[in-house]
Amino acid sequence: MIGARLEDPDDFDAWRDMARASVARGIPPEEIAWSEGEDSADLFSLAEHTAPRSSGLPEASSVPVRASRAFLSLATSVFMHSDPSRLDLLYRTLWRLQKHPRLIEDTTDADVANLRRLAQHVRRDIHKMRAFVRFRRVDDDTGDERYIAWFEPEHRIELANASFFIERFTNQHWSILTPRLSLHWDGTELVRGPAATRAQAPAADAAEDLWRGYYRSIFNPARLKTKAMIKEMPRRYWHNLPEARDIADLIAGAQKRETSMIAQGTELLAEEPPVDLGALAEGIARCRRCQIGCNGTAAVPGEGSPGARLMIVGEQPGDNEEMAGRPFVGPAGEVLNAHLAAAGIDRQDAYVTNAVKHFKFTARGKQRLHQNPTAREIDTCRWWLDKERALVHPRIVLALGASAVRGLTGRTPSIGRERGRLLSLPDGVPFLLTAHPSYLLRLDGAAREREEANFASDLAALASHLRDPATRDAHSA
Repeated sequence: MIGARLEDPDDFDAWRDMARASVARGIPPEEIAWSEGEDSADLFSLAEHTAPRSSGLPEASSVPVRASRAFLSLATSVFMHSDPSRLDLLYRTLWRLQKHPRLIEDTTDADVANLRRLAQHVRRDIHKMRAFVRFRRVDDDTGDERYIAWFEPEHRIELANASFFIERFTNQHWSILTPRLSLHWDGTELVRGPAATRAQAPAADAAEDLWRGYYRSIFNPARLKTKAMIKEMPRRYWHNLPEARDIADLIAGAQKRETSMIAQGTELLAEEPPVDLGALAEGIARCRRCQIGCNGTAAVPGEGSPGARLMIVGEQPGDNEEMAGRPFVGPAGEVLNAHLAAAGIDRQDAYVTNAVKHFKFTARGKQRLHQNPTAREIDTCRWWLDKERALVHPRIVLALGASAVRGLTGRTPSIGRERGRLLSLPDGVPFLLTAHPSYLLRLDGAAREREEANFASDLAALASHLRDPATRDAHSA
C-alpha cells in the first residue's frame, strides 16, 4: 500500500497534481491510501511528481491523464466535503475516467452518484453560510469599526465563500471565525488565520434588537409553512441567528395574527357599500389601502353584467390588463377564452374579475414583471370582491388559483386536493377551483399537456354544473 499525504486540506490544486501523477504512474486506487494533515502517515510524497527508479514506484506514462470539465467541476465541490473518504472516491473516479471518458455522465454509476451527492451537500452549505452569517460591530484599539461573525460550517467552504463576502463588504473590515480557521479582510487583503472559538466572537449589540424588530414586522403568518421554513433554515443554525429567538413565538401566534390581519383589512374597508358596479369601479379606482393601490397603476374592475350566472375570479390584473383597463385580455386571457369555448361556456355570459384590483409588479428595465400579492393585500381587497359578488349575484363561481380562493373565502387552499370539486363559499354559493391559466403558460412538453387536460376537465365539470337545473333553481330563488 502506498500512502499519499495532502498537507493542506484546502489545496485542491495540490491534490489534483498528486492524483494526476499517480494515475500517470499507473497506481491503481486499491494500492494508494490518501490522507491529509501534517500528522498523517506518509510512506512517500507525491508532491514532487517524480520519483527515482530506486523508489520502487512505476515510471510516469507518456499518455496524458484525462479529466473532463464535468469531473473537475464536481471534484472542486466534493474536495471541500468533510468526509475523509472523499479523496479515495475522487481518485477512483479519475482512474476509471481513463478507460471510460464519459463515465461522469452515467448518473446510475455508484461513484458518480456519490460525487453528486457530496457536491450537493457542499453547495447547500455554501448557500447556508451566505444566508446565515451575522456580523457584529466592534471597535478595535485604534477606534476603527470592525465586523466579526461566528459561523460553524459542516464542510470546508470558508475559503470558497471568501470572495462572496469580499464583493459585498469590500470597504469594510471584517472577520469570519469558524472552528477550523478564521478569515480576516482589511479592505485590501484577505488573511487566513487559525481556528477560533465562539467565545472569541463579540456579544449581541443594539443593532440586533433593530433587526429582530424588523424581522417580526415582516413575518407574514398567512404565508407560513413551518416544514419548508425549517428545511431552508435548519435548527442547527438558529443559535447564531438573532431573529431565531423570536421564531418559536411567531409560529405559535401565527394563526391569531392571520385572523387579526383579516379583521384589520375588513375594518379598514368599513364604508358605505357601492350601489352598482359603476360606483364599485369608482371606489376601487380611489382605493389606497394597500401598497399595490399606491404603486401608480390604474385599477382594473370586473367586466360583465349584474345577473351573470357565472363569475370568474383570477388573481390580479397583469401588464396588458392594466394598460387596457380590462381583466384577462393578455396571454392568460387567451388561454382562458380558448378553454371556455371548448367547454361550451360563452365568456360574454360570465362576469370576469380578480381578487386584487391593481397590478403588482417589479420593474426590470422597461419591463414590468408580475409579483404575487401577499395574503394581507388579498385580504384587504376582499371587501371589494365581496361587494362585487353581491352586486353580480352569480349562481356559481370559478376560482382561478389559490389567490382567488383566498379573496373569496379568507383562506389559502391546496389546489391539488381541492380542484375540480364543487365547494361552497361562506354564504353558501357554490364555487369550483382550478389552476390559473398563467400557470399553463409556464409549462411545456408533457407537463403542459397534462395540466391543460386537467384544466379542460375542470371547465367541463363547471359547464355541467351550469346546466344543472337544481343549481339554476337555487340561483333563481
